[in-house]
Amino acid sequence: MDKNNLIAYAARLPKAELHLHIEGSLEPEMLFKLAGRNGVDIPFKSVEEVRAAYQFSNLQDFLDIYYQGMSVLKTEEDFFDLTMAYLNRARADNVRHAEIFFDPQGHTERGVAFDTAISGIVTALDMAKAQFGMTAKLIMCFLRHLPEDDAFDTLKQAENWLDRIEAVGLDSSEVGHPPAKFERAFKAAHERGLKRVAHAGEEGPPAYIREALDLLTIDRLDHGNRSLEDDALVARLVNEAMTLTVCPLSNLKLCVVDDMKVHPLKRMLDFGLRATVNSDDPSYFGGYINDNFKAVIEALDLSRDDIKTLAKNSFAGSFLTDGEKRAQIAAIDLVN
Repeated sequence: MDKNNLIAYAARLPKAELHLHIEGSLEPEMLFKLAGRNGVDIPFKSVEEVRAAYQFSNLQDFLDIYYQGMSVLKTEEDFFDLTMAYLNRARADNVRHAEIFFDPQGHTERGVAFDTAISGIVTALDMAKAQFGMTAKLIMCFLRHLPEDDAFDTLKQAENWLDRIEAVGLDSSEVGHPPAKFERAFKAAHERGLKRVAHAGEEGPPAYIREALDLLTIDRLDHGNRSLEDDALVARLVNEAMTLTVCPLSNLKLCVVDDMKVHPLKRMLDFGLRATVNSDDPSYFGGYINDNFKAVIEALDLSRDDIKTLAKNSFAGSFLTDGEKRAQIAAIDLVN
């Protein structure tokens, strides 16, 4: 099958997205619109200037513009509009289920109430399910560059919303902020019945992945690219059927890989790792989930079976019930 047919096949497949930062889906047009709506002063005179600012060469440069972009999100309506825009875009890519990260500390530290942010997000999730049957779960992330005590404060603010929060996560600047820094906070989240995921092994070393596994007792590994540097770690991840939420265009944009042709996704599949394809922060990194599939299909020697496996892995690694997983995976086999 030629690459164009593979790209079309990938687009037709039902998929779950497991690594998506809702704040990272803030398109330049919406950023400009919300800045005007909320009277937020931004250093851009046009949508084109915003888009030009979405160019960067490393994680820290990205985070700087990412947090600047957050400043336009003020009201429950803003968070609803942001989330609904992503859900509609994901639906167009045949995403049937999404597990969405949000960064409450990025909002509360600038005076936006926790309840304001989460109310807008969950209202959109409920509407998407009612209107077009798309399911979603919410993952509350701790910002790892902040102290662990701040994570505990966030967990306390979330107490009234735990029935709407599926898991906690760990994101932001990885190097210098190992998972061990948040061992107590993740234990407290576990005690509240929340699942755990963490970004590890994107820029940080394989040792960070081991910490996430052993100290944070994660249920899913976000990124995990650098696990391939450690054969024993790869064997462990395969043995534990640990899902890796891989983000190809993000990896390229942040120079985790220099060229998509050397991206480790194909090797991950060949090793038997439960890899998935995700868009991470699509408005900043150049594309949503089908764009990511297109990029790896064009660059790597992926087969039709590889593409099918990636789609199946997305549901297998989700936090859906076993019955829901089986139904979604069965639907993949029906796609020609």
